[in-house]
Order: sequence, then C-alpha cells, then structure tokens
Amino acid sequence: MGQLYLNNVQKFYGDFEVLKSIKLEVKDGEFVVFVGPSGCGKSTLLRMIAGLDSTSSGDIVIDGERVNDKPPVERGIAMVFQSYALYPHMTVFENIAFPLRVEGLPEATIREKVGAVAKILQLEKRLEQKPGLLSGGQRQRVAIGRAIVREPKIFLFDEPLSNLDAALRSDMRIELSKLHGDLKATMIYVTHDQVEAMTMADRIVVLNAGQIAQVGAPLELYHKPQNLFVAGFIGNPKMNFLPVRCEAAGPEGITVSYDGQTVTIPVEPRADIVGRMLTLGIRPEHTTLSGGDLNVTVTPSVIERLGINTVAYASLPTGEPYCALLSGSAPIAVNTPATTGIRIADCHLFDEQGEAFERRIDWRTAHTEDAGAAA
Repeated sequence: MGQLYLNNVQKFYGDFEVLKSIKLEVKDGEFVVFVGPSGCGKSTLLRMIAGLDSTSSGDIVIDGERVNDKPPVERGIAMVFQSYALYPHMTVFENIAFPLRVEGLPEATIREKVGAVAKILQLEKRLEQKPGLLSGGQRQRVAIGRAIVREPKIFLFDEPLSNLDAALRSDMRIELSKLHGDLKATMIYVTHDQVEAMTMADRIVVLNAGQIAQVGAPLELYHKPQNLFVAGFIGNPKMNFLPVRCEAAGPEGITVSYDGQTVTIPVEPRADIVGRMLTLGIRPEHTTLSGGDLNVTVTPSVIERLGINTVAYASLPTGEPYCALLSGSAPIAVNTPATTGIRIADCHLFDEQGEAFERRIDWRTAHTEDAGAAA
C-alpha cells in the first residue's frame, strides 16, 4: 500500500509562508506530478513528505499513520534526486545494494534483489562497472534501482531528468512510465517541465506561490483550466489571452466584444459582469488561417518552420504576445499581416480575478481526436 494524505500542511521560513495549507490525497498506485514555476514550493513539499524538511503545521499521513515525527528511514519512502548521488568508488552492484547492506540482509538475498532490479532497468551488463563509466541516463537508472530495491511504499522523484539532454529525457520519460506500469507503485514526481507532467502523470498538481492552483488529469487541466495561471502554464506554446469587454450575459452564454467584433462564448454567466473587462483565452493550436467566429489580425515577427507545424509569433495592440500554431506549409510570412480565425467552442473566458467561467462544452467531446484519447 502507498496512500498519502496531506492535511493542511504549511511551511514557514521565519515569517515567510512557503507552503499555504496544502491539502491533497494520493491514492495507492497513482503517478502524481507536482509541477509549477521555480520557487512555487514543489520541491519543499516533496522534501517534507520524505522527512528531509519538517512541517510547520498540518499532518502527513502514509497508509493511515501520521509520520510527521518519523525519520525518513521509517516512512516507507525512497527518493531519487536531481543529482544521481552515487558513490563513485563503488560498482553499480554495490550502489544498488547499499541500502540492503545497511539493513543487514543476507548476501544471497542482496544478490537476488539487486539482480531482479538490474533486469528491470537493463543494467545487468553494467553491474561491475563504476558510475564514471556510465552515461547520464544509466547513472539515473542506477539511482532509481537503489530506490526500487528497498521496495518502498512511495517513490519520490525530485526533477530526476533535468540533468539529461533533450533526447535522453524523452527516452527516460518512457522508461519511467513503463516502470510505473510494471511496479504498480505510488510515485510522486516533481518537475518544472509541463511536458513531463502531461506525458507521465495520472494526475497533475499545479502549484503557484505555495498554493495548489488546480489538481486534475492532464487533459482535464488542458481543456478545463480553472484560472489564468493554469491556463497559461499548461500547454506549449502557452495559451493566448485577449482583453475583451462583456456586452451581455444570457441563456446562450456571455457576449463579448473585441476589435469591433461581437461573439457569444458558451459559458455559464454570472451576475453584474456586463460592462466589465474580461480575458478571452485561446490556445495557439486552435487558431486557423481560414477564418472563424472571431478573427484576430496580427503581424508575425518570428516564424518557426518545424515541418509538421508552423509557429507564428506576434504581438497584440496591447503588447501582449500572440502565437498561432498552424500547419507545416501554412502561407504566412514575417512582417506580413495575417488574420487568424477562432471558434467560440475553443475559447476560454476568465473574470477580472483570473477565475475561469464554467464552460458549457464538455472537454471530453469538444474535439473528436481528444475524445478518443480520453475514452
């Protein structure tokens, strides 16, 4: 079992509140990713779960037992750090076996457990080598093996792939996902890379300034962000934000105006919003050059031709950035005005405080291709 419950966990450094009443439940066997910008508190929260940092208040409960006062070794967790933290004078075998030797297990048991872990991680031929002879990805697998061999209740990963190059990070993401499927273990993973979060997690916990901004499945956060922060953080390239004025609110939704155009966004209306300035969100991949319910004319300053896609970067009259993700052969050029079209079904709407209006379109069926992925 590997259930985790955080009950109003807080952390202060002096008078500065780093984490603000974090409340979260992680189910047995879940792969949960903490994601957010630098300084949001995600690594501090992971270290508190591990017992490397103390809590200022609140409870950390693992499998029904409060562990706040227990040292790391008694919490049933294993942690993999950003740095590999391997012993350079020891072989791969001895690095993996180290926690078992600390426990005083018999040599035969140690060899059996290390051999099984090495097979899972494809390190069988590297067991007699020292870390200096290994690649970055192999060293990280050794660090993961040292965690697996302890058979913990919960695995904790603190940005374990950030020291690897882009291609190797992609390979290791796949390996970690496969490992989770094989072990069926509870894993909590910290990263600032939302691509890692989207591709690996069962659920994502988005942190901002020491608070949980939103918790949900990857596609739920993508299609139904609850606030401007999550909308802008999840998705690559990031969501575009247009300043719009509320003209009316009724049964069909909220009518807004932008650049002389008026459209009704299918969201749940609220009282006293007519005449207020709101924010319309549209993802770059939901823009086209064929026109739409709302049209945005911009002059691209940079264009990236990626083969499968063309990415055009421009600025709105307000100075806010605007990005369009188009087909690879899109007829668009630098310093040449282009009109991009937007469907109202793809739009998100946020109030003056940055909170999202409830969309009437089910995110699971808003796009045929996404509905198939979510089924």
